[in-house]
Amino acid sequence: MHVSCICSDLVKIRSENPPGRTDEAIEYIRDFLDGIGIRSSVSGNGDGMENLVAIKKDATLMFCGHVDVVPALDTGWSRPPFSGAIDEGYVWGRGATDMKGGCAAVLSACKNLADGGEEVPATLAFVCDEETGGENGTRYLLARNVIPPCDCIIAEPTPARHPTIGQKGLCRLHITFNGVPAHGSLYPAVGTSAIMEAMTFLAYVRTLYDTDYPVGHPLQEIISRSSEILGQELKIAGVSDVLKRLTFNPGVIEGGEKSNIVAQHCGLELEMRIPWGCPIPDLLAGISAHAGKGTVITQESFEPSIADPSSRLVAVTCGEIERAWGGTVFPIVQWAASDARHLRKCGFSVIEYGPGEISGLHAVNERVSIDSLEKATGIYSGIMRHYAGDVPLN
Repeated sequence: MHVSCICSDLVKIRSENPPGRTDEAIEYIRDFLDGIGIRSSVSGNGDGMENLVAIKKDATLMFCGHVDVVPALDTGWSRPPFSGAIDEGYVWGRGATDMKGGCAAVLSACKNLADGGEEVPATLAFVCDEETGGENGTRYLLARNVIPPCDCIIAEPTPARHPTIGQKGLCRLHITFNGVPAHGSLYPAVGTSAIMEAMTFLAYVRTLYDTDYPVGHPLQEIISRSSEILGQELKIAGVSDVLKRLTFNPGVIEGGEKSNIVAQHCGLELEMRIPWGCPIPDLLAGISAHAGKGTVITQESFEPSIADPSSRLVAVTCGEIERAWGGTVFPIVQWAASDARHLRKCGFSVIEYGPGEISGLHAVNERVSIDSLEKATGIYSGIMRHYAGDVPLN
């Protein structure tokens, strides 16, 4: 079966998160692996959020992918979002890039080796809820010691010649501001508005983007080169500082009781992406100091992380990418977060590399080129062969 057909099949299986049901997609993968002689186990929360793991004993390599996708409305798509249409050199539909294309390429690479009489020398993990933080996916498997630490490739979409070896940190906060209510006609002479307290706080948060965080020369060079690639991929001017600076998003704000009452309550959901060189404890101390009487609750916090750019995993992957694509190949770091943060925290050496169009992430008319699917399949096959000598034959 061609990799484009595998990708199309997976796109047709709906697995939006929320709600997060992945049982049908996982069953498809289990049947596929059974068909090439790879046994696997399925686990989950009992409500359709399922993960699949195929453990290869003594393996020093793992391929990982998530099968959940963000929701998609029908409006605006040139082809239905779950059609899995194969047309004009692409597979179309929600998840084609993020990241059922990568999952399809991993499966196709496994089939290539099996068809040639070679054993697949890697553990495989397909998880259910990367899009909502991994509690029932990667973190579920790690908490139960299902997957042992090793070199790991997550098949997330990346630029064709640039595997991702690191991600910025992540900090999500909930802040509650309490005011003193009064008749709205008397404000600001009388009363304290919780909404205005939140606005004053956000003015401080805005200044955080202007702060420079120095790092050592080797990392600074990687960040600078990565910034150039980011601008090219997203086709957006002025993004060079995204990797160097603290970026923030006040994603949800709600408060007040009525338009003629000075607001007694305001809640804010704030997400920040943390650059290298920014100590999170110092950042949170500054936020607490400027939140006034607001109550700050840290919901989630992860330091920036990076794999060793001189590691075997990076060298082998870059070598196979160069073989497939030619041109200049070098690793980059990324502005967003992924399951890599959970795996690195537990001792895995992790990089991301996969097919897809970065500009189409979570967008209308998401698609993945068949050429990139085929090349990713070849790259994964080559990486597996490099690691095959690490695993004793059964």
